[in-house]
Amino acid sequence: MTTIRPRARVLVVDDEEPLARLVAEYLTRAGFDVGLAPDGLTAVQLARATEPDVVVLDLGLPGLDGIEVCRQLRTFTDCYVIMLTARTDEVDKLIGLSVGADDYLTKPFSPRELVARVQVMLRRPRVPAPAGGAAGDLLRFGPLVLDVAGREVHLDGDPVDLTRTEFDLLATLASRPKVVFTRRQLIDAVWGATWVGDEHLVDVHIGHLRRKLGDDAAEARFVRTVRGVGYRMGDGA
Repeated sequence: MTTIRPRARVLVVDDEEPLARLVAEYLTRAGFDVGLAPDGLTAVQLARATEPDVVVLDLGLPGLDGIEVCRQLRTFTDCYVIMLTARTDEVDKLIGLSVGADDYLTKPFSPRELVARVQVMLRRPRVPAPAGGAAGDLLRFGPLVLDVAGREVHLDGDPVDLTRTEFDLLATLASRPKVVFTRRQLIDAVWGATWVGDEHLVDVHIGHLRRKLGDDAAEARFVRTVRGVGYRMGDGA
């Protein structure tokens, strides 16, 4: 008997109706179930009701803007979020990523490129189990405990709420704790080898991860910077 896999759900949030419908048409043709939201409040309500796999979120929404929508989404879902911005200011992109967005595109953009970004996200490779251990093993770094199979993280016995991207970055580093990963290696492992864009995207998510782990970048216990190379896992000491 053939198992029919459910189609991935994408929620498109943009107050520019012609653009939103064009993006939705391309996503539908690519095989996704697509919902539309014209404003931030509707987006949050639909996200709660439909549990999308990916949210395509415009930064410049009226009323409840994209930044606040993303903040609210992160209180109840770990769906992937692609932020859209009409502004080229790097600060806007960094703010969007800092509140939990996984990626961004600057308007104007190609709908085909957006579809490709969504497809890459949903094909992200799962972080492999560490060498010499089973997938269900717990990885311990001092007071930090990582359950890769269960996708759970505890610090001093308390759960740490990470986004999918933050968890995948941490699990990648933890899978080979003595190895220094370059930004490109982390992108290949977490975003996929076909991802294109600014590699400093990694730094933003690492910064967010560190804050949640209570890490000080200067004396990090868990995610350590190796100058001129990249990042590696610390022992928690």
